[in-house]
Amino acid sequence: QVQLVESGGGSVQPGGSLRLSCAASGSILSINSMGWYRQAPGKQRELVATITSGGSTNYADSVKGRFAISKVNAKNAVLLQMNSLRPEDTAVYYCNADLVGFKTLDKQVYWGQGTQVTVSS
Repeated sequence: QVQLVESGGGSVQPGGSLRLSCAASGSILSINSMGWYRQAPGKQRELVATITSGGSTNYADSVKGRFAISKVNAKNAVLLQMNSLRPEDTAVYYCNADLVGFKTLDKQVYWGQGTQVTVSS
C-alpha cells in the first residue's frame, strides 16, 4: 500500500514563507513524478508545481519566481518552498504522486489528504 503524508501547512502573513513536505511510503517500484496542487474555495483544483524523477520541473504561471519544488529521492519526498506568499495563495494544498507500485506493477496516481495554507493579515 502506498500513502502520501503532507506537512508544513499553516498560517502566514503576506510576504511570508512556508515550506511544504510530502513523503510517499509503501512498496514503490518507481516514481514518475510528484507535485503539488491546490484548491481554493469555489475554485477548481489547479496545478502548482511538479517535478519528474529526472528533475524536470513545471510551475503554474502564478507561482513562478516565488515557489520552488525539489525532491529527496532517498525519502521518496517532494518539497515546496513558498516565498513571497500572497492572500490569493490561500488554499488546501494536495501532494500528488504518479508512481508504479511494486506489488501491483500498475501505474497509479495517489493523493495526500491535503494541508491548509492561509495567507492573511
